[in-house]
Amino acid sequence: MINAFGENYDEVKASSLVKIDVDGKVVSGANSAVNYAGFVIHSAIHMMHEAGNLVVMHIHSRAGMAIAAIKEGLLPISMFSTVFYENIGYHDYEGASLYLDERERIVRSLGSAKALILRNHGLLVTGASVAECFLRLYRLERACQIQVDAAACGTPNLIGAPVATRSRNDLGEFQGMQRVPEGTIEFAALRRKLDRIDPGYRD
Repeated sequence: MINAFGENYDEVKASSLVKIDVDGKVVSGANSAVNYAGFVIHSAIHMMHEAGNLVVMHIHSRAGMAIAAIKEGLLPISMFSTVFYENIGYHDYEGASLYLDERERIVRSLGSAKALILRNHGLLVTGASVAECFLRLYRLERACQIQVDAAACGTPNLIGAPVATRSRNDLGEFQGMQRVPEGTIEFAALRRKLDRIDPGYRD
């Protein structure tokens, strides 16, 4: 499922999503085009056929693109960034992602991680569900925002490797203690909020 090309994000509804196959052909949905570059990037992950990578989210946020544009990448300077400490891939910019052969390199760059910084481009995360994937993207985007803000104020205070590793592991173990899959509680709360503001997305 992918949003129809040309729709603003506040226009996307369940009924406007387009279902495509791994070759980019429309299976069902709106009679409109899809973003080919988006297809190339997302289909790379879907072609892995892994249960933990059923959902892919890719964004060009300002903070995410800023971190993607610096050599250092994401630094361990906040609790959110330690979630991805030594557990994030980097993919060198090859252009606008219009060539199918880039897909295997994207997969290779991701490796066993669930998050990928597309250098000079943006952010990508995967997950077993929409809720899990969204929470991972939120955390990565927030980590990027914090780094941009911190660097604008002064010299970022890097967390040492032992503490960054422990923080990553502890946060993962804490998540494992929950009675529901990762992201379920947070995503449900956000949907309740969206239902109050504008339930039209369900159409």
